[in-house]
Amino acid sequence: MSDRLYIFDTTLRDGEQSPGCSMNIEEKMRVAHALAALGVDIIEAGFPVASPGDFEAVHRIATEVKGPVIAGLARAASGDIERAGAAVKPAGDRARIHTFIATSPIHMQAKLRMTPEQVLERAVAAVKQARSLVPEVEFSAEDAGRTEMDFLCRVVEATISAGARVINIPDTVGYMTPLEFGGRIRELIERVPNADQAIFSVHCHNDLGLSVANSLSAVENGARQVECTINGLGERAGNASLEEVVMILRTRSDRYDITTGIDTTKIVPTSKLVSGITGMPIQANKAIVGANAFAHEAGIHQDGVLKAKKTYEIMTPESVGWATNRMVLGKHSGRAALKSRYEDLGIEMDNDRVVDVFERFKALADKKKDIFDEDLMSILSDDSDIEDERVKLVSLHAASGTNDAPVAAVELDIEGEILKATAEGDGPVDAAFKAIKSLVEPNGKLLLYAVNAITAGTDAQGEVTVRLQDGDRIVNGQGSDTDIVVASAKALIAALNKLPNMHAREVHAQYSGV
Repeated sequence: MSDRLYIFDTTLRDGEQSPGCSMNIEEKMRVAHALAALGVDIIEAGFPVASPGDFEAVHRIATEVKGPVIAGLARAASGDIERAGAAVKPAGDRARIHTFIATSPIHMQAKLRMTPEQVLERAVAAVKQARSLVPEVEFSAEDAGRTEMDFLCRVVEATISAGARVINIPDTVGYMTPLEFGGRIRELIERVPNADQAIFSVHCHNDLGLSVANSLSAVENGARQVECTINGLGERAGNASLEEVVMILRTRSDRYDITTGIDTTKIVPTSKLVSGITGMPIQANKAIVGANAFAHEAGIHQDGVLKAKKTYEIMTPESVGWATNRMVLGKHSGRAALKSRYEDLGIEMDNDRVVDVFERFKALADKKKDIFDEDLMSILSDDSDIEDERVKLVSLHAASGTNDAPVAAVELDIEGEILKATAEGDGPVDAAFKAIKSLVEPNGKLLLYAVNAITAGTDAQGEVTVRLQDGDRIVNGQGSDTDIVVASAKALIAALNKLPNMHAREVHAQYSGV
């Protein structure tokens, strides 16, 4: 089984559908460029018909991101397909339309209200239309895991005949087990007469925690494209995790004689970038990219690793982008050293960005005695590339004590106007939030406030994630600082800047917060 597996990344489409993970266009561009550098074969850039913003993001990615095939998702509907074709057109011979329709009895009857023959006819028509617009068409039979096998074979054969060269078999609801899912892939390849004319793909959800296992079972049975996401993001419990699929294949090359085009040393930086942009923290015990993935606390484990790393480490931290050595950069270091260290971490940047990042690095070095690689990644995660930074933090003073009511005074620059407010709260963070929110509207409902210590020590940077909801709009903001109250204020302001209708309140009186 010595051949190539294509990695189809859907972080920007299915991953973004995770509640609270929506990204603006600039954030999507950053992720897309990182995915290209990571070496994914196909980037599913979005669902162009969903909104003008999604269309623009897909179009820009197709225009600016070089290397991977750029795919746009479309239902098996003429309008969707036209829109997707227009969005991915700038990618030229790397453009792909990924069209789908449900094929399981429950979906056809309860959702589509269509007969199997109508679904088959719609699928064929969609593939033919898509093929007239782009050089490459992928067809997905939604809920294929619960589709009757005879009907699934008919649909697959017909869509290949219509021009689909990639056939995706999704376990849409994460229902299948590895043995039965792998068997389904094998049976399709054996039964469909023209199966040799298409690459078989899988898209597994993680509702029962089996998405990676199901994907690998499919690979063992002939699938040669796996659809996955960074950090396993996606609808409900998420999708198969790219980093897990790739590193299993690499680490167990004795079992899987199959390669990918992924530069594994860029896995951790890409993971951190996506986590920072989406505001979805990575659990400490997450495989490959979690903070504890290469940590050893038990004495027996520590003794074994000190004697021979392979006693408890089946892969090296460096192979996925972790750095084992502490950073020696400090406030006396220069730009060249900083740029070189970022390159070691798999992050390229031009001279203009180095200047900006270097200023942030110097500011942090003045506060912290020790600078770690995690600190350097945090500096980038705080570099949010907000197109319209209407609100800026000028100053913040917070005070609290055992016998005093916590109070915070803030000074904001709101579209060039300096405004001040003071508020009391249940703690200094609550007081700071009340003061900031008193100066702008709408200021959103707080859905999430999460704090993560980036590095160890009492001078560690705190990384704060804030999620706000304003109507049907959900936005994330992230901020980091050695002062957790300042980090919290930065995160809230970053989120507020993403609310499209946010503006200064008309009345700018001092706010008591009482």
